[in-house]
Amino acid sequence: MKRPLLDLYYVDMKYVRELHNADDNVMSVSPQTGKAARPFLGLVIVMETKKYCIPLTSPKKDKFKSKSRVDFIKIPDPKRKDEHGAALTIGILNLNNMIPVSENVIQKIDLSKSTTFNRDLLINELKWCRDNFDVISNRANKLYTKITLFPDKDRNLTRRCCNFKKLEQVLEKYLNKMAIHT
Repeated sequence: MKRPLLDLYYVDMKYVRELHNADDNVMSVSPQTGKAARPFLGLVIVMETKKYCIPLTSPKKDKFKSKSRVDFIKIPDPKRKDEHGAALTIGILNLNNMIPVSENVIQKIDLSKSTTFNRDLLINELKWCRDNFDVISNRANKLYTKITLFPDKDRNLTRRCCNFKKLEQVLEKYLNKMAIHT
């Protein structure tokens, strides 16, 4: 079976706000927190039969030192090294903050036409993600299963993660509302 080609997507801001209202673990795009201009950008993968968008973020200082864990994956740049010779982290995939999506709430980013200042960075991150599709997909599916089927097994992890089942219900309601208004 041919593996799907990963791409980057923007997620509709109104939809992200609906999700955030239902679950504080959804990354905010609120004007009150100064995040209104920040797009919700991520990779879309299939989890069971549902599509999920894994947010792509810049590495924070505390995540530079830590290793990738079950709920996030560091994206290294093999061309750039730190003082110890290790690849620098250029991005983070926040598996714990992934959100359910449908075609109605996402827009593919065409990096060949992009003029944003971080275009080259996004191209490098996307290349790494495509090269490591199996790792990303396996880790995301394991996390989804752990959080949805065994939430009490690791309560700290469950607290850091979005409530995936609850957000799936929000998506369903959002899509129904969209259908009524069209």
